[in-house]
Amino acid sequence: MTRRGGPMGGPGGRFLTEEEKNNKPKVTGALIKRIFSYLAPYWKQMIIVLLLIVLSSFFNILPSILTGKIIDDGLIGRNLDLLIKLILLSLAVTFGANLIGVAENYLNTWVAEHITFDMRNKMFQHLQKMSQRFFTTNNQGDIITRMTSDIAGVQQIITNTFRSILSNSITLIVALVAMYQKNWILATLGIIIVPLFMIPTRKAGETRWNLTQESQACNDEINGILNETLSVSGQNLVKLFGKEDYEYQRYEKVNKKMVNLNIKERMAGRWFMVVISTFSSIGPMLLYLVGGILMLKYDSDLTVGDITVLVGLLGRMYGPVNSLLNIQVDWIRSMALFTRIFEYYDMKVEVENPAHPIIPAHATGRVEFNHVDFYYEKERMILKDVNFKLDSGHSVAIVGPSGSGKSTLINLIPRLYDVVDGEVKFDGIDVRKLDLGWLRGHIGIVSQETYLFNGTIRDNLLYAKNDATEQELIEVCEKANIYDFIQAQPEGFETIVGNRGLKLSGGEKQRLSIARVLLKNPSLLIFDEATSALDSISEKKIQDAIDPLIDSRTSILIAHRLSTILAADEILVLKEGTIVERGQHKDLVKLGGVYTELYETQFSKALETQE
Repeated sequence: MTRRGGPMGGPGGRFLTEEEKNNKPKVTGALIKRIFSYLAPYWKQMIIVLLLIVLSSFFNILPSILTGKIIDDGLIGRNLDLLIKLILLSLAVTFGANLIGVAENYLNTWVAEHITFDMRNKMFQHLQKMSQRFFTTNNQGDIITRMTSDIAGVQQIITNTFRSILSNSITLIVALVAMYQKNWILATLGIIIVPLFMIPTRKAGETRWNLTQESQACNDEINGILNETLSVSGQNLVKLFGKEDYEYQRYEKVNKKMVNLNIKERMAGRWFMVVISTFSSIGPMLLYLVGGILMLKYDSDLTVGDITVLVGLLGRMYGPVNSLLNIQVDWIRSMALFTRIFEYYDMKVEVENPAHPIIPAHATGRVEFNHVDFYYEKERMILKDVNFKLDSGHSVAIVGPSGSGKSTLINLIPRLYDVVDGEVKFDGIDVRKLDLGWLRGHIGIVSQETYLFNGTIRDNLLYAKNDATEQELIEVCEKANIYDFIQAQPEGFETIVGNRGLKLSGGEKQRLSIARVLLKNPSLLIFDEATSALDSISEKKIQDAIDPLIDSRTSILIAHRLSTILAADEILVLKEGTIVERGQHKDLVKLGGVYTELYETQFSKALETQE
């Protein structure tokens, strides 16, 4: 939710939302220790920052103290030389304070940037190790938010929250010490009245915060209506059902509510400033009154300069006291951010490289499934007691109804998931014992949903082998039946494919994906519905590319095209996660079982379409 800022205690993040109140993180010693572990590598810089904050706080208070000298010794004492010296000293101190502030801000920012740099790197590295289960069960927007907004919030915590606690505490201490040195009565009065002035300020700020929250919710509702009704599909639906007037009335109602809330919020802002202005004037007036009584009635040794200094120091206390009174909100939000980040850090990596991985000298692509069980959730088994062998240089086709577990089965080979029970072997070795990089380096998968990066054709091909020669690129593109298309482009291999390859057709993307996998030169080729959802011309071009590959490499085919299935050495029929039939086409089609049904409802129709 977007939050709009506000002055002193206003709705600039100074109040907790209901969600934040209900989900306050549990702050423990272990959590604090873990947070500070990220600051530990930069402890030298943090000590310098702390010293600069102390120095800056002292220098910021000094001009107020010098003001008393300027009034008493310079003006009232009618000493022009001293007056000039004091004024120059005050200017020098102010300039020095600003320079120290710049140095402190730079170093503080440097530390914060490096801490967030470390955290982003650690988060990205950790997420890269997560299994496919993590990415299929977690919202992509939430994952990106943890990587970006949450970690960016850590930088704000270091540069603002932690700094604010230190700076405001030190400024307050220095101001109080200086005030008590001048007069303990007025100093005590200042301590008593400052928090009291914050109460109406906070109340006014809370009113604005609540109005802002309502206004934001209303704005979200307006955006929702606009997104629904002004999109291409939404407008089409509105027109077809004749709902133009209904949608206008709905929009007008929310828009009117928004106008009223905006008026209330802005007027509350005006009253807010009136409250601040009035109450911030009462404090100095009280000090002048009590100071005047002490001077005039009780013959105190207070001077006009002393009272002026005390009033100036009181003014210096408003900001720090207000910030420290509201620090609980910033603290809770800070802890919540760290908790969210640590929650991801602590997520178990399901698929890890073994402690002592096996790296064979070469690979043949031989695959074996031994009594494999797999599920995403215990209540729903996906694969049950799956057994089959695929020898080097051979091919197997896996067919079955939608949802039978075909794609899940092939995902177990490169360990995108790990089996729940049983074992998957690659070249006779349990894949969980093999080096992950070696295993995945020898497996090439062409999936139904082809993903291309927003770059050139060359960039996308070189993702498989970044040192590939021009001749290698040409060879794999010829094998994938895509080189003629690339040559026909004005930019050739430098042609931009667009975001997710949107500038290419489905068939062109799929053939480019095949070329990319071939450049990897894997021992095992897997085609997962590589020709589905394509027109017959594109499908034929892809099939022409796939057919010779099946003959030359160990291959697994998930397909709905009969000619592809017939090209396999063996057909496995999956139903509800179990291999229910296996063999050759001519034998399976006679069984009158699942394969026969698939042949009659899908494969034969696909064949008729191709003919």
